[in-house]
Amino acid sequence: MTQTNNVVPSFNALGIAPELLGILNRLQFNSPTPIQHQCIPAALDGKDIVGIAQTGTGKTLAFGVPMLQLLSQNNGQGLILLPTRELALQVNEVLQNIGRSFGLRTAVLIGGASSHGQIMDIRREPHILVSTPGRLIDLARQKKLSLKKVNMVVLDEADRMLDIGFMPAIKQIFGILPRERQTLMFSATMPSAIAEIAARYMKMPLRIEVAPSGTAAKNVEQELFIISKEAKIQLLDKILSDTSGTVLVFSRTKFGAKKITTNVRAMGHAAIEIHSNKSLAQRKAALEGFKSGRFRVLVATDIASRGIDVKDISLVVNYDLPDNAEGYIHRIGRTGRADKFGKAVSFATPEERRDVRDIERLIKKTIPVLALPILPPRRAVYVGVDRGNSRGQNNRPFNGRNRNRNFGRHQ
Repeated sequence: MTQTNNVVPSFNALGIAPELLGILNRLQFNSPTPIQHQCIPAALDGKDIVGIAQTGTGKTLAFGVPMLQLLSQNNGQGLILLPTRELALQVNEVLQNIGRSFGLRTAVLIGGASSHGQIMDIRREPHILVSTPGRLIDLARQKKLSLKKVNMVVLDEADRMLDIGFMPAIKQIFGILPRERQTLMFSATMPSAIAEIAARYMKMPLRIEVAPSGTAAKNVEQELFIISKEAKIQLLDKILSDTSGTVLVFSRTKFGAKKITTNVRAMGHAAIEIHSNKSLAQRKAALEGFKSGRFRVLVATDIASRGIDVKDISLVVNYDLPDNAEGYIHRIGRTGRADKFGKAVSFATPEERRDVRDIERLIKKTIPVLALPILPPRRAVYVGVDRGNSRGQNNRPFNGRNRNRNFGRHQ
């Protein structure tokens, strides 16, 4: 069964407990988004749910509010699985903002942070576990964690978890979860693997689709430039000079992100990079600096395509196209959020026209190709920026190893 979009003027008619309604009002959550309007009542009724919605549509409240309310009514435990550390921290922050006043205890279980501190949090018997699959499996194997009390499970950004190879871990986790549980799964796209999970691990799930699978954010203006890889950095120089506001730039590789950041700083812009070579503390500091305005430009691998929630990003630049078409949807979804307008500009080499067609086929829309503007003169610091960043090239990174195009390894 697929439900259609309807929006109500407030949260009052959704079956939410008065205490939670009061907190939502104080936090100025006044009107539910379509995914919240449809998911909250169904989840409160105990139904399993497959939610299909774009990024930035309020999915955290769609599962967070029912989880908080249902857990307050029983002695169970909630589990939220997410693909990245940043997204786990972000979801935990939202939950704490809502539940802190009535004693909510959470444990964030992610790599890059002290496992000792996380084990101590587990011993405090948290109401909700917020975790990436890998760390959860590690702690379960060490017998530091039991999932026996879990009676509500959420898989957020499920398609992204599959993209980066978490399917074996997810199967292991479901193998040790109690059979009697409520399961909610959220995804922006609906690949066959998601349908397989739903059929195997969920009980007659209700499919709630507030946008067709593969739909790009409606408030994002999209543009495309066909350009040689050598001239990309000059085009970025021109775009940054002509654009005001904050800018998120996506690189396919960690090496590329570092080089782009060096060049952007040389252009006179405050910039910071984020990728998996950075420690968790460095990544958190980079995101905070970007959110606060200390850095105007954030250069990132796909670790940021779903792992950040920064308000009012003016522009997303796909300096490199993503490794798959679905990644494009999530990248450009970082702008044009909360009914505001944004812009996404993509750079594609002539050899990548097929990749562009794959994206257009998925979003069911032709991306306008713009004529190249007059580019600024090349700067000396531009040298080497594209090394190892181009599809179909046999360039080697400085460590002498061939670039592995496995999606997760570049983050």
